[in-house]
Parts: sequence; structure tokens; C-alpha cells
Amino acid sequence: MSTVPRRFEILLVPEHVEDRGGAAVEDSAVRTAVVEMTGERGASGYPRYAGHGIVADVDPDTRTVEALLVDGSELDYGLTALVRDWQPD
Repeated sequence: MSTVPRRFEILLVPEHVEDRGGAAVEDSAVRTAVVEMTGERGASGYPRYAGHGIVADVDPDTRTVEALLVDGSELDYGLTALVRDWQPD
């Protein structure tokens, strides 16, 4: 049985970046937030995570964002939400 992570980091990344100059995708993020499991399930059926203005339903097995609100609104066109395991500093 797998354990559902308590925290993830959500990265909002432009879908198309002309030239990253060798930078990683994570370095191109326009916003990041550490989100924590709320104990609820979203309309998508996946666990809900929230923090720093972001509310996301995340499939913990595939690390896919199934639903997302940023500051109460849907994600702007041209941005993609990526999930990364949260590693405390």
C-alpha cells in the first residue's frame, strides 16, 4: 500500500519558452507554492492540497494536477502546473 504524500510543490510554468538557456523546467516557473493535504477530496475524486493561494486536486500516484485554482481563479492560458515532491531545505 502506497502512502499519500502530505505535501507537494506546485510549479506554474509557461507552456512555451523560446530559449531556456540550459535552465531546467523548474527554473522557468513563474510561481511556486508548497501545498499541504487538506484531508478532503476534490470534485475530481483526488486528494485536495492547498497553500499559498493555490488549491489543487493531485493524483498522488502519477503526480498529475487534475484541478487547480490560483488565487481563486482558473489557471491562465499558456501556463502549465507541474508537481514536484516537496523537499524541506
